[in-house]
Amino acid sequence: MSALLNRSWPAPAKLNLLLRIVGRRADGYHLLQTVFQFVDIADQLRFKLRADGVIKRISPLEGVPEEQDLVVRAARLLQQAAGTALGVEIELDKRLPMGGGLGGGSSDAATTLVALNALWDAGLSEDRLAELGLELGADVPVFIRGRAAWAEGVGEALTPVDLPEPWYLILVPPCHVSTAEIFSDPKLERDSPPITLNDFLSGAVDNSCLAVVCEHHPEVAAALEWLNQHAQARLTGTGGCLFAAFEDEASARQLLPQVPKPCQGLVGRGMNRSPLFDPAK
Repeated sequence: MSALLNRSWPAPAKLNLLLRIVGRRADGYHLLQTVFQFVDIADQLRFKLRADGVIKRISPLEGVPEEQDLVVRAARLLQQAAGTALGVEIELDKRLPMGGGLGGGSSDAATTLVALNALWDAGLSEDRLAELGLELGADVPVFIRGRAAWAEGVGEALTPVDLPEPWYLILVPPCHVSTAEIFSDPKLERDSPPITLNDFLSGAVDNSCLAVVCEHHPEVAAALEWLNQHAQARLTGTGGCLFAAFEDEASARQLLPQVPKPCQGLVGRGMNRSPLFDPAK
């Protein structure tokens, strides 16, 4: 237990290697087909247990009140589900950009659930943690399960997949993309024909949100045009981060000095297994 208490827990980024909207449920949620893969760029969390049941965030997060923070909400949800009297102080080292489609908030929530399940000795199963995670967001279960996956439904019906693990150059445009705003745009394509995993493996990597995101955010459109000059550029999630795959780290890194300002460039390795579950971490 002391080793668990003293460690830093990673909350890795994810990429949506494709994203198709194939319908809409009666409750307004969009039906998706997507592929999740992790990247070895991560937020880091540390947890200090409390005996008084208080759950507290000890690192400020600009623009996110503590009551709305997914890590706080995740901790309280698990506390209730586990029936524990223990509390926790949560320290978050935020390294992933917010509003970029890299899943930082969802990943932070998943890491909180996984870590506190161990630290509080709650004993909840992976399936139960995934159920709790889904209450916080559609992307949370994939981080809890920790395996690259083909996803359907609202993103929660997961089938593990074994994919190549290339190096990615990720562009972070200077904008915050609101998923709610993109999903509510009447121009959004909501009736893409469903495809199969084999279609994806054969090269179907489109993103139904790309045109609307570029219309709302010219910075994304400009970054897309630049990246497409060097490799096949794709949008992750609802954006605004863009990415391209390279065979090796050097090929990805050689473009970093050329990334047009004010975009930020990141380089990371694709991972089929989340570093959250790497015993060496």
